[in-house]
Amino acid sequence: MSILASRLDRVKPSPTIAVTSKARELRAQGYDVIGLGAGEPDFDTPDHVKTAAKAAMDAGQTKYTAVDGTPELKQAIAAKFARENGLTYEPQQISVGTGGKQVLFNALFATVEAGDEVVIPAPYWVSYPDMVLLTGGEPVTVATKEANRFKLQPDELEAAITERTKWLILNSPCNPTGAGYSRAELQALAEVLKRHPHVWVMADDMYEHLVYDGFEFCTPAQVAPELYARTLTVNGVSKAYAMTGWRIGYAGGPRELIAAMAKIQSQSTSSPSSISQAAAVEALNGPQEHLSERASAFQARREYVVDKLNQCAGLSCQKPEGAFYVYPSCAGVIGRTTPDGTTIQSDEDFVQYLLNHANVACVHGAAFGLSPFFRISYATSMDALEKACERIEKACAELT
Repeated sequence: MSILASRLDRVKPSPTIAVTSKARELRAQGYDVIGLGAGEPDFDTPDHVKTAAKAAMDAGQTKYTAVDGTPELKQAIAAKFARENGLTYEPQQISVGTGGKQVLFNALFATVEAGDEVVIPAPYWVSYPDMVLLTGGEPVTVATKEANRFKLQPDELEAAITERTKWLILNSPCNPTGAGYSRAELQALAEVLKRHPHVWVMADDMYEHLVYDGFEFCTPAQVAPELYARTLTVNGVSKAYAMTGWRIGYAGGPRELIAAMAKIQSQSTSSPSSISQAAAVEALNGPQEHLSERASAFQARREYVVDKLNQCAGLSCQKPEGAFYVYPSCAGVIGRTTPDGTTIQSDEDFVQYLLNHANVACVHGAAFGLSPFFRISYATSMDALEKACERIEKACAELT
């Protein structure tokens, strides 16, 4: 008899972490593998943020803090929401967790019961459905269309909502597609949600500052104030501030929900790292010029990668509005044969071919709920991207 809980049968390990681990393992064995699987900026944490962390250590800020965030960090988050999003949250409406993933999980665990449904547009960040499954809920995935730039349409949302729907999870800009919802597109979805007051909105805004071509970032509670009382606005310092390892995510929402999330956190991890919280205060309150500078660098990488992928036989790639991912179609290589005689039957087969034949690590589209596509992260150096694109183009040309 197994000691393991049956709930584990409902979930799988993160495919994106698995790809990154595999690439790291192959490099350790001496293979020249270029990893394009990790959703992690290659930039370093800004110096002024690291200096603030060192100062906090020197000042003895090395003890437990309040379970869901220090007063200083909650004030900085409230100021950020007001300054950048036009949203007013009191400290009691703000939760700080060990990364955005914990904040999302706490919210789902606090609200979702067995049989409750959570609407998730596909392609989606790989963790959303599995977090819902761990709570006992049912993820209701809605396959978006490439023709609609992978964005959920109002009629698709309407059709997915039932009396059991508890949440809609909306990620903009999106991981894995980079698709960003415009103000008008969010307002159109909000009109549907207004007709269903039992549905709450989980807005994952983690890539807010990584937008291009003058795209205006908006968040649901901002464009539709009627949804404010049933929206959890989630963000963090990981992506924009290159602080993935510091593990700080946060959210603003209704007091009752925030208090419930704090109760769960008090019995799981307790507070996030005191040093990381001090660093996050400086990230949010300190100089912000590096945000646009780094976004410009990511935009240049996006231009290069999209152009090169569209030159590869059998691939086609849209130009996304934000984040640091592209989600190219590999429909044109399905059914083709590799140099060793293997037929590519799926996007998983194709990314395995790229890894084995070209030493390029990507993530297959099925992991994100929509095939035949694959995800490339361009959060790496231009030199690595140039080499990777050359290898991908050569690998595609060698298919028959």
